[in-house]
Amino acid sequence: MQMNNLLSEMNDEGGFEISVLTDSQGLTIASAAKPGMDPERQSAVVAFMQKAVLQAGRQLGMGATDEITFSDSDGRHLVCRFFDVNRHALILAVMAPDREHSYRRATNHAVRRIHKIWNQFWK
Repeated sequence: MQMNNLLSEMNDEGGFEISVLTDSQGLTIASAAKPGMDPERQSAVVAFMQKAVLQAGRQLGMGATDEITFSDSDGRHLVCRFFDVNRHALILAVMAPDREHSYRRATNHAVRRIHKIWNQFWK
């Protein structure tokens, strides 16, 4: 419940349509969305994207990826932030209304709060 509330607050602060926190397999840990948005579908897509990025990064000899972004033809911007908490790989994904929309401050703040909540309950 705390994680869902955190994502809801982040959506308000950042002006996001939807946000999802998943594990690396696409299991939804928490979500918050405007009516009509589907967090479960976004979770599955985010996990698939992470696997594709990891494979591409290995082939290119790149290190760990911490963020990927995609934009659609309508200008919406999907941002996926990859991070670890106590050896658990997590993904925070948000949908911003356009490419110019600032997201970094709100997602950084949320990642810090996720660390605190996670450590409070699961060490």
